[in-house]
Amino acid sequence: MLSRVADTLYWLARYMDRTQAMLQVIRVQYQVSQDYPSDTSWRPLLYSYGSRRPDEVTAMEKDTPRVLEHLILDKDNPASTYNNVLQARENARAVQDHITQEVWQCLNSFYHAIREGDLPEQIRNGDPLSGIDELMRHGLVFIGAVQHNMPRDDSYGYLHLGRLLERTLQTADTLRIQWPVVAEQMQRGGPIPQLRYLVHSLAGLELYLRSNRGNFNPDSVLEFVLHSRSFPHSLDASLSRLKWYFERLKAESPPESYRELEFKIGRLASEVKFSNVSPTRPAQLDEFLLHTRKELLDIAVTLGKSFFGRS
Repeated sequence: MLSRVADTLYWLARYMDRTQAMLQVIRVQYQVSQDYPSDTSWRPLLYSYGSRRPDEVTAMEKDTPRVLEHLILDKDNPASTYNNVLQARENARAVQDHITQEVWQCLNSFYHAIREGDLPEQIRNGDPLSGIDELMRHGLVFIGAVQHNMPRDDSYGYLHLGRLLERTLQTADTLRIQWPVVAEQMQRGGPIPQLRYLVHSLAGLELYLRSNRGNFNPDSVLEFVLHSRSFPHSLDASLSRLKWYFERLKAESPPESYRELEFKIGRLASEVKFSNVSPTRPAQLDEFLLHTRKELLDIAVTLGKSFFGRS
């Protein structure tokens, strides 16, 4: 496979997984804003997914309709859901010979749904939650099309490399953004509702409830997000699958480049698997997550240079 094609498939998957992750986080934060309107700030998400200056963030951090417009629909925000879907569609257009017709049609339908018609209007002036849910269904249909219609060849492998690398980054970032709120609620004593919102933001609420009988405590939640092999968005599970898909590309990879990247992925997977981070030490957790993020970005850079021909 041409390196250009592999790179395009890899980024197609990254944009789509980023879209699904940010919509889930936005959905949960919107619910929080309705339950606790006076106490809810969109500031962390505006810094993560927005393009506003600090003074603009301060002016709009409690204005939920403006925030939803900026994070989901704003064509001038490079990190908006709209622009992620647009970039994914452009990548898919460039490699139509390497994806199935069903995958292209699902992505094209997603693009037209967020670009025009009833959904943008519903998010702006109707029921935003229903609009976000409909966008997420488009994303799930795309995921299903990849899973059930793509042949198990190199194209499929590079799509999963992108998906799993992005998923690991999104999990680390979401945990890092939300844990300070958990730590603050722990200090106050009493219930810690942010634990539930954190797990829900990572699309793990139903599995966590089944696994822990509805018992939300910092130790269990942190263990679930970092180490649970049954939770597909945990750091451990995501890195384990990333390693597995990368190993499937060994036969077609330059030996030196393969060994370098195999070492980096394996090292980070081991660091996460055997990590022992205390929920009562937020500074330690923050340092661990920053290190994990740095290592993931280094893996992405090495992959780009050695496999995709990026300088």
